[in-house]
Amino acid sequence: MFERVLTIPDAVERENLTAFLGKALRLDEAAVVRLRMRSDQRLSVWVSTGFDALAVRVVSGTIVPDDTSAGADQLLAALGSAVDGVVDPGFSMDSAWRGALPPDGGFEHVDDVPARVLIGLAGRGAALAKEHGSSHGPPVSLLDQEVLHVDGGAEDVSITMRTVFALTAMGFVPYTGEDPLTADVDLARIDSAEIVRVRATKVWLRLDARYGSVFSRRANPLSLTVER
Repeated sequence: MFERVLTIPDAVERENLTAFLGKALRLDEAAVVRLRMRSDQRLSVWVSTGFDALAVRVVSGTIVPDDTSAGADQLLAALGSAVDGVVDPGFSMDSAWRGALPPDGGFEHVDDVPARVLIGLAGRGAALAKEHGSSHGPPVSLLDQEVLHVDGGAEDVSITMRTVFALTAMGFVPYTGEDPLTADVDLARIDSAEIVRVRATKVWLRLDARYGSVFSRRANPLSLTVER
């Protein structure tokens, strides 16, 4: 028996995790994932997106020990050869994980935003990145721009392009068509009823989409380009 054991009995859940890891590796070929048991006995899988935002997908499974890190590439390979859902996550990468995770609770619901709005922002951002970016990627000024303001009455938050890019790059919004991180986005391919839920604490912003969530630390509100 492996010293560290990941168990995901359901084949569909293994496919979900495989898709998540593939997106993470597309953003960073050396990505490290953190696997952590939740209080509801489900498993949260975390990764840094490279956009100063964390992404998480929750699956039905267990990990021993209950909080550990692994290389996304090793884990992806192991999932492909798993027997009865038992996976060897490979060498411990605990020392490679940087930073603390957001809290499990305490988030207040601010509002729900149509997914089309966020995908549209990502497409516009991709066009600007293509025009003004370099071999090092999109300009920092674009990534740091606050592009959406969500006012929930008791709470209001600002969302940067970094967070929008993180959400779309991880494929958390159901989308049929070309890569949403391109300038040419057919928003009609996204269900008009599909929403992204915005939640927040004083420190963290959280966007919950159908296939996962992204978390980023909140900044002071500045100029905004879209209001809701």
